[in-house]
Amino acid sequence: MKWAIIVLIMMSLLGSMMWVMPSPRQRFLAKLRQQASRLGFQVQIVRMTPPRAAGQVKPEVLAATAYRLPRYNLEKKHRENFTEWQIFRQTAVANEGLPESWCWGAGERLLNEKQLEILNTLISELPTGVSSVESTPVHISLYWDEKGDETTLEHFKELLQPFIDQQF
Repeated sequence: MKWAIIVLIMMSLLGSMMWVMPSPRQRFLAKLRQQASRLGFQVQIVRMTPPRAAGQVKPEVLAATAYRLPRYNLEKKHRENFTEWQIFRQTAVANEGLPESWCWGAGERLLNEKQLEILNTLISELPTGVSSVESTPVHISLYWDEKGDETTLEHFKELLQPFIDQQF
């Protein structure tokens, strides 16, 4: 009987320790986010509300992971007059200037032709796990499902650099 109690207590302790330990996916995400931080990204879990998709009555609120590159190169005057925009990977009415299956959440008809060309180049290079791109005077963000690796992060940084350099 003593051995049964000892085994039960040991299994209970072992089970508690296993329950507290991170899963392989959690370890992967921690490593990925640490690498993102080294590359200059700020990673945040945010709630976002995309525009209503075609045939949708009420927009849904989603939890997403935002990978943000801060903008340090904007002067105060430019920050105050900055054109903010956000696009989403979904079919909706507000899609002028964007490829099929992308729509505007904010900023439709506010970018010039050259900026739209750069934006469409970005869209064509994004993996399917990126659901949204947002540009504000503070940062440029990708909302990503985190299915990739460190090379994906480096690719993201290369793709977003023109937006930082050209300040839009």
